[in-house]
Amino acid sequence: MIYLVTGGAGFIGANFIHYMFNKFHDEIQIINVDKLTYAANLPNLESISSALIEKSCYIFEQIDICDSENIERIFRTYKPDYVINFAAETHVDRSIISPQVFLKTNVLGTQVLLDASLKYGVRRFHQISTDEVYGSIEEGYFTEQTPLNPRSPYSASKASADLLCQAYYSTYQLPITISRCSNNYGPYQYVEKLIPLVITRLLRKESIPVYGDGLNVRDWLHVRDHCDAIEKIIHRGKDGEVYNIGGNNEWKNIDLIYFLIKKIKSVLAKSTQEEYIYNKLITYVEDRKGHDRRYAIDVSKIKEELHWEAKVFFEEGIQETVTWYLQKEK
Repeated sequence: MIYLVTGGAGFIGANFIHYMFNKFHDEIQIINVDKLTYAANLPNLESISSALIEKSCYIFEQIDICDSENIERIFRTYKPDYVINFAAETHVDRSIISPQVFLKTNVLGTQVLLDASLKYGVRRFHQISTDEVYGSIEEGYFTEQTPLNPRSPYSASKASADLLCQAYYSTYQLPITISRCSNNYGPYQYVEKLIPLVITRLLRKESIPVYGDGLNVRDWLHVRDHCDAIEKIIHRGKDGEVYNIGGNNEWKNIDLIYFLIKKIKSVLAKSTQEEYIYNKLITYVEDRKGHDRRYAIDVSKIKEELHWEAKVFFEEGIQETVTWYLQKEK
C-alpha cells in the first residue's frame, strides 16, 4: 500500500510515519509531502533506516499543498492508495494575528488534495481535524453529532476543511473520513505548544506565561495513541464518518503546569529551593482573545466501532516526554 502523508515533518505527522513503519516495516511505501514551515523539522525523521530509503519505502518531497501543479505530479507519479492530511497551520495565537495564512493552507490546501484524490481514485482520504471545531463546553462532552461552533480563525479554518471533505463525499462519493482529536503531547512537538513550552522554559529557568486565570481545561492524549487511532480509522473506518479521539484526561492549565514542575524536579532530582524558584517563574498574562474555556470529547464511537482506546498512562507519557526534551536540550 502507498500512503501519501502531508505535513509529515511536523509533530503528529512525523510520529505517524514512525508508527506506520514500526508496524508495517517495508511492506508499505510512504510519500511525505511537507512545505517545511517553521513548525516542521526534518530531523524528526532522521532515524528512518537507510534500508527503507534505499528501497524507496520512504520518499520526501518539499511541496506546499496549495501548489496544485506539484500535488498533481505527486499523485500522478506515486498513485497513492491512502491520503492522510496532517498539513495545517495549527497555532491559535498565530491565527489571531494572521487569519489569511490559515484559510489558505487549511481550506484551499485541503481542496487541492481532495481534487487530486478524486481524480486519481484513492481508497481513502483522511482529514486530521481537532476538537476545537466544536467550540467550548462547560460540562458534558462533545460527540460526533455536536454542531460545529468554531471560535478562532484556526478552528474556523479546520471546521471549513471538515465540511469541504464531507461535501466531496456527498457530492462526488470520494471515500473520506475525519478524525477530531484532543490536545496531543509527546516527542517532536514544536515548543510554542503548552507542554513543550512549559518543559523547555522550566529547564532554562525562563518565565512561563499563563493565560487569564489558568483554569481553562483541556483533554490530553499521547501522540502515539492518536497515531494508533488514525491507523485504525484509515483501514477500518466507514466512509463519510467522523471519529472523535481523546484521552479522557482533563487538566486545568495551571494544574498541568504545577504537575510538570513536580515531574521535572523528579526527573532531575532537583532540590526544594529550586522547586521554589520554578514556581516563581509562573507569570499570569492577559487572556487570549476568544479563549475557549473547556474541551472534552466523547470517544464512545471509535471504542465501539474500531476497538480503540488510549493506552499510554499520562504520568508515564509525561515522564517520557520530559526525558525526551531534556535530552534535546543538552
